[in-house]
Amino acid sequence: MAIDEYTLFTSKIKQLTGVDLSSYKERQMKRRIESQMNRRGFESFLAYYDLLATDRQALNEFLDRITINVSEFFRNAERWQVLEQKVIPELLQRNQTNNLKIWSAACSTGEEPYSLAMLLRGSFPSARFNILATDIDMGVMQRAQAAVYSAAQAQQIPPQFRSQYIIEREGTFEIAPAIRNTIEFRPHNLLADAFPRGLDLIVCRNVMIYFTDDIKDGLYRQFAASLVPGGVLFVGSTEQIFRPREYGFQIFDSFFYQRL
Repeated sequence: MAIDEYTLFTSKIKQLTGVDLSSYKERQMKRRIESQMNRRGFESFLAYYDLLATDRQALNEFLDRITINVSEFFRNAERWQVLEQKVIPELLQRNQTNNLKIWSAACSTGEEPYSLAMLLRGSFPSARFNILATDIDMGVMQRAQAAVYSAAQAQQIPPQFRSQYIIEREGTFEIAPAIRNTIEFRPHNLLADAFPRGLDLIVCRNVMIYFTDDIKDGLYRQFAASLVPGGVLFVGSTEQIFRPREYGFQIFDSFFYQRL
C-alpha cells in the first residue's frame, strides 16, 4: 500500500479521534493497523477509514487495538521495592504537607494506579496521597473503574496486600473501596492535552517506547515541568533516558528520574 494513503489515513484519524498516529513509530503502528484491517477484510486504509467513520463499534475496537493496553499489578517487582524503600520515603521527606500528588499516566486497565494505592496505603499508613489515573482509551478506563480482575491477575499482587485490599466474588477479584476511593480516573491524551502540575510522582511505564524520538523528547520535558523540584518520574524497564539532564532530570535509581 502506498505510503501517501497511510499518511492520509493518519490525518483523517487525527481529525476523527484526536489520536495522532504519526507520533508513533510508523512500522510498529502500521503493522498493528494492518493486522486489524485484515481481521475486518480490508486491504485499503481509506476503505477501512470509511468503516471507522460510520461504525462506532468498529472505531472503539480500532482504538482499543492501537493503544497499548498491557498492564500488570506490581510489574517488575524489584522496581516496586525501590519505589517503596527509597523513592516514597524521599518524596515524603521533601513534601511539607505529607500529601503526595501522583499521576499514573497511560494507566490502561488500572493495575498500575491500584498497585500505587495499595503500596501507599499498606506501607505508609500515615501518608496522605491523591492519585490521578489517565488514559486515552475510554474502554480500558471503564474496565479500570470497574476494578474487577481475574484470579491470574490478582496472583501478581503481594499476599499482604491481597489479603487486605482484594474482595473475591464468584471467581473474580475486586479492588476494595478503600483503595478505589483514592484514585480519580480521567481521560487524557498525552499528545494533545495539558499536563497536570505540582506533582510529586509520575508513573508512565512501557508507553514511551512506542513513540518517535521527537515525541519522546517533548514528553520528557513536559513530565519534568509537571513535577515539583525533587519529584520523580518512574518509567518502564526498557525506557532508560540516556541524557536526563537535557530534560531537567537526574538519575535517582534505575528507571527513576528526579527533577532538578
